[in-house]
Amino acid sequence: MNSFMTRLQSGKGYLISAIIVAGLQTLILGTIIQSRASILSDGAEVLLKTAPVDPRDFLRGDYVVLNYDISSVPVQTISGGIPAEPGERTLWVRLKKQQDGFWVVTESSFNALPPQPETVILRSLPFYGGGLAAGDNIRVEYGIERYYVPEGEGKPIEQARNDGNVAIAVRVSPAGDTQIRSLLVDGKPIYEEPLY
Repeated sequence: MNSFMTRLQSGKGYLISAIIVAGLQTLILGTIIQSRASILSDGAEVLLKTAPVDPRDFLRGDYVVLNYDISSVPVQTISGGIPAEPGERTLWVRLKKQQDGFWVVTESSFNALPPQPETVILRSLPFYGGGLAAGDNIRVEYGIERYYVPEGEGKPIEQARNDGNVAIAVRVSPAGDTQIRSLLVDGKPIYEEPLY
């Protein structure tokens, strides 16, 4: 009888552990999904002009590679100094809307930028940088460089992108995180991201 009770209690311990692990995994996944949905529903929207990509990097699988004008940040826009030592860096980039509706870089910094009216601040993904000169540009990514499309639908988008006819509407959180809201061809949305 004691042996049976010991096995039963041991089995309950495994069951409780499994329930706790499953609960934690569900909580983490839910937090990731809610974070993305929060940016898409409440973030500031900016329209970004895409730039052509080297044809060797076209479609890999079922996504389109995207490059933006704001991905090449001129060193002369940096305020607050440039770190002298090489190392992993994050760049904060201030964007301002232009008359054509697209947003462009007006300021950048290796330190968080303060909010200003009618501007949006993006935070780059970490990158390795150092030894920058006045005429250089800093190549950064924001986590919006791939757009997944239904199978077989990438080639027309790539052609439109290379012809300069693709734009991306992006939502930006107050912390500078980004999510693609929609993909536009000739100014018309052809793909919209659902919140969930």
